[in-house]
Amino acid sequence: MAFLEVQGVVKRYGRYLANDQISFSVEQGRLFGVLGPNGAGKTTLLRMITRIILPDEGSILLEGQPLSAEHQRRIGYVPEERGLYRNLTVLDNLQYFGQLKGLSRTEATAQALHWLAFMETHGWEKKKVRELSKGMSQKVQFIAAVLHRPSLLVLDEPFSGLDPINVEVFLRAIDELRSQGTTILFSTHVMEQAEQMCEDIVLINRGRIVESGRLRDIKARFGIRRFELDFEGDSRFLEALPPARILSCTDHSVAIALENGFAEAQQIIAWALERTTIRRAECIEPSLREIFIETVRRSQSEEVPA
Repeated sequence: MAFLEVQGVVKRYGRYLANDQISFSVEQGRLFGVLGPNGAGKTTLLRMITRIILPDEGSILLEGQPLSAEHQRRIGYVPEERGLYRNLTVLDNLQYFGQLKGLSRTEATAQALHWLAFMETHGWEKKKVRELSKGMSQKVQFIAAVLHRPSLLVLDEPFSGLDPINVEVFLRAIDELRSQGTTILFSTHVMEQAEQMCEDIVLINRGRIVESGRLRDIKARFGIRRFELDFEGDSRFLEALPPARILSCTDHSVAIALENGFAEAQQIIAWALERTTIRRAECIEPSLREIFIETVRRSQSEEVPA
């Protein structure tokens, strides 16, 4: 049984269809990416999963049970738009949000101090939120979402505006939660982040799913399309290779477009070995960014009326 199931979910705002028959499932303890361009419907979907809004059609199940108000205590949510009380101190905010999720004030304080230290924010307890930078407030928002050790953590563009050092702090915190069995939904339009983090993805465009599954399986379906070769000597031997295949070439290396994956790469290696000494030969999988762009463009072209 899947930990989280989204079944045929539809959400409309007047005549605007934000989510159209969205269905997918998430296994427990996985890091699942909800991906898509800006305006694709990701935030609407996450707000339904966290029960901030309700779907017009379809259902959402957590461990086989319809999502209810009781489940909200098991969910942590970091929205793209921050929701802290600016005139309260950091500790006051965290105590309040912890108690909303069922912790006692003592438990909330202990968890707040633990996470403030973990997130490299020790000593901020008495600062007013209005005194914090955007990055600092993002850390506090994250801590507020995980104080109660949620079973499901939902992150909506959590790294927006963060510098690389703070991104690493967030990644370490996410790894800590996953090691304890937390299931994580991660929404972004930055494919490099998703490729680094996610095991499974759903790709949404204009409110519809256009690709989904385990990331490694999706990459396998798209196939190996690029082959790189480093060699000794000059590149004159490449003149016998059809120019259409060559993507780029330097004095001692070449990138070649493939149509038939590994089989074609092996043929090129055998051909090159008769003409030069090979130092490196590598088949390159398509990046998630390349898959994202191709899939979104294809889905948009299919929607254009004839």
